[in-house]
Amino acid sequence: MAEESIYSGYPQPDDRNAEPSIRPVSFQDFVGQQAVVNNLKIWIRGALNREESLDHVLLSGPPGLGKTTLAYIIANELDCEIKTTSGPVLAKPKDLVGILTNMQEGDVLFIDEIHRLDARVEEYLYTAMEDYEISIVIDPGPHSRSVTLPLKRFTLVGATTREGLLTAPLRSRFQISERLDYYPPEELQQIVLNSAAKMRVKVGTKAARILAECARGTPRVANRYLRRIRDVAHSRNEAVIEKDMAREGLKMLGVDDNGLCEMDRRILKAVAEKSGNAIGLKTLAVIVGEQEETIEEVYEPYLIRRGLLEKTPRGRTLTPRGLECVGIVRKKIPPEDEPQQPLF
Repeated sequence: MAEESIYSGYPQPDDRNAEPSIRPVSFQDFVGQQAVVNNLKIWIRGALNREESLDHVLLSGPPGLGKTTLAYIIANELDCEIKTTSGPVLAKPKDLVGILTNMQEGDVLFIDEIHRLDARVEEYLYTAMEDYEISIVIDPGPHSRSVTLPLKRFTLVGATTREGLLTAPLRSRFQISERLDYYPPEELQQIVLNSAAKMRVKVGTKAARILAECARGTPRVANRYLRRIRDVAHSRNEAVIEKDMAREGLKMLGVDDNGLCEMDRRILKAVAEKSGNAIGLKTLAVIVGEQEETIEEVYEPYLIRRGLLEKTPRGRTLTPRGLECVGIVRKKIPPEDEPQQPLF
């Protein structure tokens, strides 16, 4: 996994402590991802009307978009308990067996980063998801025997940032699959205002808009910026966060008016210095002093979405808009007034 950064969507230590207090608890409070929310409402309503457990759900998308939040909302809407774990934590089959045997009828099991499950654990999960039973081996050796344990019907909610790494057998066992996409500034602005209300801090509409436009389309990043600027306001005994304070706080975090952080600007400048020639990922990583995986997974997607960077077979190049961000403007050659004479 890519190295965590304050500008990435991956959770930071302070996020894990602060997010639960500002996390929406119902679909009514959840902002954005309207198509996903509408679908989940229908699937949940149908399951409740049949008095059955909800089919297994796979939530995919970049980090920080609300997959964990939706898992908790699903459990709240089903009025059941939720047990959470992650793929790397389930290192051995016995870890999964202990969790599954303690599940009650209709409970939700949430597995974050499910694509990182151990292969042996994943095989145990197959029968649990389909037949609601699991087989364990007793007394390993010549006299070993297999015992099948029945499980109560449950709903598995899996979250992944890299759906392509899921094996085909596991992916096919999820009857419901939804993908989350990046948020537009309008929705992020509302998220900032909602989070500010829960954090008991006043934020002006223009200040919330500034944070939303610099949040890289990710609510987790927007909430992180809000917490840091809240610290600035509290340190100065300011009652309201206005646009000037928002810009100043972002500047302290190294974020410019275009929403670019220091590493974004270093990447753009490194590519621009190639005088229009493409630059390879390894060369780029050496120039900016960052790992290749971090550049490719954390910084490049945002620069490409903003139309500043392009990936070509020859390497990375800047778009005209990217050149403008680093202060380079290519002059357009005006067409000749007179048409060219034919060669023959």
